[in-house]
Amino acid sequence: MFVNLNEAIQLIQEGKILHIAADESLLKQLPKGKWIAGTTPYFITEQGGITCKDKLFVNEISCAIDYKTMVYDSSNILDMTKDAYPNGMTLLIIPFASDVAVHYAKEAPNSNAIFMNPTIGWISGYDLSTDSSAKVYDGVTGESYGDKAVALHISLPEDKMASIGIVNIFNIDENDAKIEFMQDSLSVTKCLVNGEEVILSDYIAENNIDTRLPLVADYNSVLVNVSIKSVSEENKTVDFYAPVFSGKEYRFARPVSDYVESFNKHLKGFRDVKPIFSCNCILNYLYGELDDKATPPFAGPVTFGEVAYQLLNQTLVYAEIISN
Repeated sequence: MFVNLNEAIQLIQEGKILHIAADESLLKQLPKGKWIAGTTPYFITEQGGITCKDKLFVNEISCAIDYKTMVYDSSNILDMTKDAYPNGMTLLIIPFASDVAVHYAKEAPNSNAIFMNPTIGWISGYDLSTDSSAKVYDGVTGESYGDKAVALHISLPEDKMASIGIVNIFNIDENDAKIEFMQDSLSVTKCLVNGEEVILSDYIAENNIDTRLPLVADYNSVLVNVSIKSVSEENKTVDFYAPVFSGKEYRFARPVSDYVESFNKHLKGFRDVKPIFSCNCILNYLYGELDDKATPPFAGPVTFGEVAYQLLNQTLVYAEIISN
C-alpha cells in the first residue's frame, strides 16, 4: 500500500504488524508499534515507479500469528536464525554502507544457518541527489540506526509456510570469458580471465564492457548478480555493491536491450504470485528508467541491495505465503 502519513499512523494505532519504507522525514514522525522500516525515496507502486518523499510504502503482515523485532550488528547478525520462529519468516533491513551490511554481504553465503530460515529484505538507502545517509527503524522502541540491522521475525500458522523468490532479468553465455577471483572482496585489482591474470579495470576498458551489466555466477543453479559500483582507472580498482568470492566462476551478463520489455517478459510467469513483500534494485530503477513503469504483481521499495538469504544486486526479490 502506498499511503500518506496519517494513513500509516492509523494502521500502526490499529495494532497491525507492518513493514514500512519511506523517506526519513516521514519515518521519524511515526508512533511506536508493531513495525520495522527503512529509508528510501524510491518506489515502484501499482501505478509505476516514483520518487516520493510524502508517502510511505506499507506491507501489512496479516498472516502472522506472532512477531518480534530484533536489532543486530556485525557481531551477531549471523545468529539471527536463533531468534527466528520454527515456522515463519524473517524480514531484514540493513543500512547501506554500514559495517553490518559489509559483514553480512561477505559472510552470509558462508553461513549454513542463514539458509535454514526464510530470510528476505533489503538494504535501505537515501536520495542520491543529497548527502543523506541510510537508516533503519525498530518501531517497537522507536529507535533508528545507521549502523545496525533490524529484523521482523514473524510466526506463521502450521498450515502455512513462507516462500522466497528471485526475479533476475540477466543471463550469461557459457562461451563468454570466465572470470575468477583470488579472494572474497568488495574491491579488486587483479583477477583471472580464462586462467590468465589481468588487471580487471584494464580488461573492462580494453573490451569496452558496459559496467551497468553485472557479473553473474551460478550458485547452486541460481544465477546471482554482483553489480559494479565504480571503476578507477587511476587506482586500477573495481568496487562492487556485493562481494565476489574465490572459487566461483563469473561472467559478465549478456546485454539487455530493453529493461522494461525484459521485466515484462520475465514477470509473465509470476502473474499468479501474491507477494506479501517485494523490492527492486535501484540499479534496475535507474538503468531501466522505471519511472512511471509498473512491474505487476510486484510493488515495493526500490533498494540499495536485496536480501534473499544472502545479499543480491540488480534483482527483484519477493516473499509469498503458501499452504503446506
